[in-house]
Amino acid sequence: MITGDGLLGPAWSGAPVDGATADPAVRRALLDAEAALARAQNRPDLAEAIDSAEPGDLGHGGGNPVIPLVKALPEGAHDGATSQDVMDTALMLVAARARRLVLLDLASAAGALEELAREHRDTPMPGRTLTQHAVPTTFGLKAAGWRSLVLDAHERLGAVTLPAQLGGAGGTLATFSVPLMERFARELGLAVPVLPWHVLRTPVADLAGALAFCCGALGKIAADVLVLSRTEIGEVAEGSGGGSSAMPHKSNPVHATLVAACARQAPALAAILYGAMAAEDERPAGAWHAEWEPLRTLLRLAGGAAFHTAALAGGLRVHPARMRENLSLTGGLIVAERVMGELSRQIGKKVARDLLETASRDAARLRMPLRQALELACAHAGVSVEITGSAVRRPGATTDQEDGQPHPATPDHQGGPAGAIRPDPAAESPYGRPGVIRIDPALFDPTGYSGAAGEFVDRALDRRLKEIADVELPR
Repeated sequence: MITGDGLLGPAWSGAPVDGATADPAVRRALLDAEAALARAQNRPDLAEAIDSAEPGDLGHGGGNPVIPLVKALPEGAHDGATSQDVMDTALMLVAARARRLVLLDLASAAGALEELAREHRDTPMPGRTLTQHAVPTTFGLKAAGWRSLVLDAHERLGAVTLPAQLGGAGGTLATFSVPLMERFARELGLAVPVLPWHVLRTPVADLAGALAFCCGALGKIAADVLVLSRTEIGEVAEGSGGGSSAMPHKSNPVHATLVAACARQAPALAAILYGAMAAEDERPAGAWHAEWEPLRTLLRLAGGAAFHTAALAGGLRVHPARMRENLSLTGGLIVAERVMGELSRQIGKKVARDLLETASRDAARLRMPLRQALELACAHAGVSVEITGSAVRRPGATTDQEDGQPHPATPDHQGGPAGAIRPDPAAESPYGRPGVIRIDPALFDPTGYSGAAGEFVDRALDRRLKEIADVELPR
């Protein structure tokens, strides 16, 4: 349902949370709170009259919408309550109804991500740190991590206590009683408060934190998709991208873009609600009033982010061939850590690091495979290399049989072809003595170096979605 006030809020406009947080929904929650109070007082006729009331423009006469609302209600309504009782309770109702929708979309997103993680448990791809290729990982592990964040958001948001508010003029419940307060909360399906929280804003702050966390967690997924769907990376794509007003060839990652927009706005709004906790007296001037719009916007942003994440995860296209292609971009540098580990075992950590640093620089500078650069670095150092296994490059060959990277047949220091390193046995090694290292070509295969990624995927998918009690709420 598009309410008409979401032109500049495409992330939530049209999402389920839109109608649940619009002005008509707030007005309904205000009436529900007033009617519940009448029922808690055992006045069913009054409650029925309030339920069917159709107040006009509530405006903000007196600083909040409850004052004009009460004027439009039957006589006897609202007796003993204060405006903040009704306003706080109504906003908790709005939050409870919106939360239910957010949790449903989070559950949908978690289900789609679980399928992706299972399907791509062992699909290799480049892992990236500080924008650069680091070591190989798997797309399954990435998707499992995304799902873990969604489950975290689901649990945090579902665990937030949403209490009713009833304290009377000064929070002492002077004209009511504690049992009536309890009946009031139960009528609405909200939590029973321990005491009135007019200036004890923990419920609002807790809700703000959970909503901001939700947006941030989903924002991580969006950030990854936005990077991986770049033209020059092309490892994933949205199933239904958006067009461009000027460039007909484009299919923009719209879902991820809108989720990212939500994640950028949420922290500042949560900060406003945290700031409102420092409220003076038994009812503050301004602090309570400052909460309303940021809270509604946070609900909308979290709802919009969850809605678009569910759509994103459900339609995401994964391109394993492009991931494999990108793994080969650095000619084996992505597994330098693995090679250094093996060299360290054979010739010691310091010597191995020096050799690998030299080889890595040469490989990047000369755009040659790491294995070839390592052979040359070893030749310079007076270290002999023996390539084990059956995939040894033949003398004079122009293609590395192991990594598939074409390169010139570079002469070694004895005038022979690359790959047939024969250092002068009499030459003095800068490392103190000539040595021999044995290298298995499989060390340079990035698809075989994903560590415990598969095991982590299995562990992550053992975690199930926690059930959140779905309380029956009025309308």
